[in-house]
Amino acid sequence: MATTISSVPTALLNTMNPQPAAKSTDPATDSATALQNRFMTMLLTQMKNQNPLNPMDNSQVTSQMAQLSTVSGIGQMNTTLSSLMSSLQSSQSMQAANLIGKSVVVPGNAMTLSSGSGQFGVNLTDAATNVQAVIKNSDGVVVDTMNLGKLPSGTTAINWNGMTSTGATAPDGQYTFSVAAVDSSNNAVAVKALSVGLVTSVSTGGTNGAQLNIPNVGPTNYSDVLQIL
Repeated sequence: MATTISSVPTALLNTMNPQPAAKSTDPATDSATALQNRFMTMLLTQMKNQNPLNPMDNSQVTSQMAQLSTVSGIGQMNTTLSSLMSSLQSSQSMQAANLIGKSVVVPGNAMTLSSGSGQFGVNLTDAATNVQAVIKNSDGVVVDTMNLGKLPSGTTAINWNGMTSTGATAPDGQYTFSVAAVDSSNNAVAVKALSVGLVTSVSTGGTNGAQLNIPNVGPTNYSDVLQIL
């Protein structure tokens, strides 16, 4: 004959069938303070239940405390750095806004010819005895080759009068250029092409900080500005 169990104590059922702990949605439980509290609780429990004949080594406690302090310090440092980055980006955006309506020199190979006048720049790592610039129109056709002669190291501004190699006047518009340089031994000198453009607006919120919007050059990082004209 089967025996029927009419009731089982609730406490016994809870012990035999424990419910999984609810996952906390409070971000504070993952904070450095919460981590410290959990560590101290575990450490105290470990010390209370240690074997009296083989107690915990003091060096182990010191090591664990040092690790906790390191983790806490890193968390605080990350918070501080995030705050500094936010302040820096805000300050950079304000400074970049002051460039609206001004011409700047930035890395690039674009040039605008307006009223028969165009301007670009070159940056040489070393002095060069022969520098040459090749100018092309929007179709990629070479319209002029400028022999710039000797140039010192650093940044030099170059003006183009809009005259082509055939003596004709080039129409206003967008052009591109490339630059090559050699020294007295005919060895190549590293040279960077520089564009001159008017800043029309500033964009913020990007991973690289404030960006300047220059129509003939495109979006340019504020940190890439080499000269303000």
